[in-house]
Amino acid sequence: MKKVVLALVLLFTFVLSIIAQPNVYVPAKENMEAREQFQDNKFGIFLHWGLYCMLATGEWTMNDNNLNYKEYAKLAGGFYPSKFDADKWVSQIKASGAKYICITSRHHEGFSMFNTQYSDYNIVKATPFKRDILKELADACARQGIKLHLYYSHLDWYRNDYPWGRTGRGTGRSNPKGDWKSYYQFMNNQLTELLTNYGPIGCIWFDGWWDHDIDPNFDWQLPGQYALIHRLQPACLIENNHHQTPYPGEDIQEFERDLPGENTAGLSGQKISKLPLETCETMNGMWGYKIADMNYKPTKTLIQYLVKAAGRNANLLLNIGPQPNGELPDMAVQRLQEIGEWTKQYGETIYGTRGGLIPPQDWGVTTQKNNKLFVHILNLKSQSLYLPLGKNKVAHAFIFKNHKPVKYKKDKSGIQLQLDEVPTDIDYVIELTIV
Repeated sequence: MKKVVLALVLLFTFVLSIIAQPNVYVPAKENMEAREQFQDNKFGIFLHWGLYCMLATGEWTMNDNNLNYKEYAKLAGGFYPSKFDADKWVSQIKASGAKYICITSRHHEGFSMFNTQYSDYNIVKATPFKRDILKELADACARQGIKLHLYYSHLDWYRNDYPWGRTGRGTGRSNPKGDWKSYYQFMNNQLTELLTNYGPIGCIWFDGWWDHDIDPNFDWQLPGQYALIHRLQPACLIENNHHQTPYPGEDIQEFERDLPGENTAGLSGQKISKLPLETCETMNGMWGYKIADMNYKPTKTLIQYLVKAAGRNANLLLNIGPQPNGELPDMAVQRLQEIGEWTKQYGETIYGTRGGLIPPQDWGVTTQKNNKLFVHILNLKSQSLYLPLGKNKVAHAFIFKNHKPVKYKKDKSGIQLQLDEVPTDIDYVIELTIV
């Protein structure tokens, strides 16, 4: 009896210790369900759109060219994206097979792309356009059944109450120390608007933490901000592009310009967590619209990147920079259509799947859904492929696109596929039924 009482006391003490720790995040049921749906969706489109599109030199142009914040703000007076059509955007994006859209509600330039009561520096009050593009996009997403995610910048090159970090020092602001209490309240006020006035939001996608990464004493007060978001919309996921191991309160781990486990861009050396994963990449070279950047990646490269992400149990968030007139660039729309042709035929092999039992290889990756194992052959120079399946056995093997049976030989550790030809498809998929 004493042992039972002692065990109960220890359990009660442990529970109290958990409750007493403000940084211990326990996701709500709605949040856990949203994580699963996010992983099932696999593919989203990123939209970097702000005043910077008018200068057509990328989203960092204010910082890179040390543009005075007061002069830069004058761009708003001429911003009139007359051809913006939210329903057209959503239908073009949806045609690619993407399941969600993430748009910049406020980027580092400090301009709000929505109707906020906490700053007149926004698309409704400061421009002749006078329309809340975020509201129109949210409504279009709801009509067409696609999730809306919102990018939100933690740093600001425009506001004087933002404490200076390592960027935006040449924009002419007068108060390097800023007023953190004021700025933190401003952000939380805006986040409350975004999560109150625009319907269900799938995710808040933060960026800019790294602006103060050289100051170990700087406190972004993330736990309080994260708690606010989860309180307003429990199913809303949080990810932070801080290039660190995820912090308490975050629901997705982001990898910028790299697949999980890779670090070619120097931003993704962190360990891979057990959270849902996402990798973001540009369709051409820039995030924001740049008139001189026509270096769009080939459709084959983009499709294979999507497949490689899925094989690493991650989503792909593929970026487009909309034009100043409110249209998506023609080349981007073309890529969306071509990716869509592939997802119509092969979407089953990535949507709703997780990384397969065979880890990524030089020849490709695997994805898996229950007892179906999809072998995505992306780079194979022969007609033979060995698959180490361990104790798993194969009941059926066939080419996914035409259900033609594939011959194979078994051994105690796996099977040797015998193909009729050297694969030349963008993604040559073999479906195996595992028993």
